[in-house]
Amino acid sequence: MSERIHHLTPDRLQDPEAGYAGLRDGERLPHVVLPGLRTPVRLVTRYEDVKAALTEPRLIRDRSKVPGGVEGPDAQEELLAPLAELPSAYGRYVSAHLAFFDGEEHARRRAPLTRGFTARRIAALRPFVEESVARLIGDLAGQEEADLLNEFAYPLATSVICELVGVEDADRAQVCAWIRDFAYGDGSRMGEGLAGIVEYVRSLIGRRKDSPADDLVTALLEGAREGGPDALTEDEIIAMVFLLINTGITPPALFLAHAVLALLDHPAQLARLRAEPELLGRAVSELLRHVTLLRIGASLYAAEDFTFAGTELRKGEAVSLALLAANHDPAVYGEAPGRLDITRQTERGKAHLAFGHGAHHCIGAALGNLVTGVVFDLLLVRRAVPELAVAREDLEFGHWPGDGFHLLRLPVRL
Repeated sequence: MSERIHHLTPDRLQDPEAGYAGLRDGERLPHVVLPGLRTPVRLVTRYEDVKAALTEPRLIRDRSKVPGGVEGPDAQEELLAPLAELPSAYGRYVSAHLAFFDGEEHARRRAPLTRGFTARRIAALRPFVEESVARLIGDLAGQEEADLLNEFAYPLATSVICELVGVEDADRAQVCAWIRDFAYGDGSRMGEGLAGIVEYVRSLIGRRKDSPADDLVTALLEGAREGGPDALTEDEIIAMVFLLINTGITPPALFLAHAVLALLDHPAQLARLRAEPELLGRAVSELLRHVTLLRIGASLYAAEDFTFAGTELRKGEAVSLALLAANHDPAVYGEAPGRLDITRQTERGKAHLAFGHGAHHCIGAALGNLVTGVVFDLLLVRRAVPELAVAREDLEFGHWPGDGFHLLRLPVRL
């Protein structure tokens, strides 16, 4: 008797409780087809299993490194198919994403970024973040309708990552436009967006060679000049800076919009936060868990035949991680894991997985926590609560292939 294959809809992927009913409780990992794709994968949904998968050396991210090779369809290849149409001169910078590397090669590429993302550098950004949030709020306050995603979250995320990287203020709006063409549009301008970013970063590197500054590009160039086993080539620096700009704009902007909406959907929790602002730190962590913007993580591939989470995996078999389901696992978060609770405290070793875990833990996690805390404080605690400018059911969402729905706009009155 053949094993059942579950064809998941976007609605199921973003429903952390009912959406994963029948998938979390079996003895074996279920076979699923993610929305918009055709090839089945094994889906990992339980917290402990997801955490274990993220540190399991026999589950690798680069399918081409599976011993003996793997033939046949691949869900991740389907998901990334539009990138295959990009000119190779630019597409190679996308394929150099840290998420696609394993082991020593991943460590080599990541190490210079880790040295650049120092606690001092992140902490030094706080005044800039606070000024940027206050300015954007001031610009939008009093408007009949303000779009908290496109007029607040996107410009804020752009300003912060560009300040860190070293993108000049006059160029930031264009950089944001290129990233949105690449990552958030209908795909028709993906190539133009990627080319614009790559060529801009190339020119920025050239300027920083002549005029160093206190920014990440300069730090990466200094590391390359010093040499060493993990020194990056110029092409690798371009790829790393593109990665930072891409992941530093779209995901944080979308998360901020979804997090604000979640608090507006839970007025009692928002009132508690306003009454007890000392709960900001817990609130940030809880919203990261509750929202879990990246519902499904990158594919992993079995490097050999072995048993994982009660399932006999064949060499080359693909496994996907349901991060949203893991962050709402009742075995870790109690009988009502879908409940938003800004006072929630988890046991040691049971932190949310919204930023991943292990060697691939998000390098920008500290920055994300900083920005989110400032936004909650200045937007939701210290001033009147924003009101939705449209009925809740009229909010617009768009479907991302292999994932659920994300906000297209968040109209409010400030």
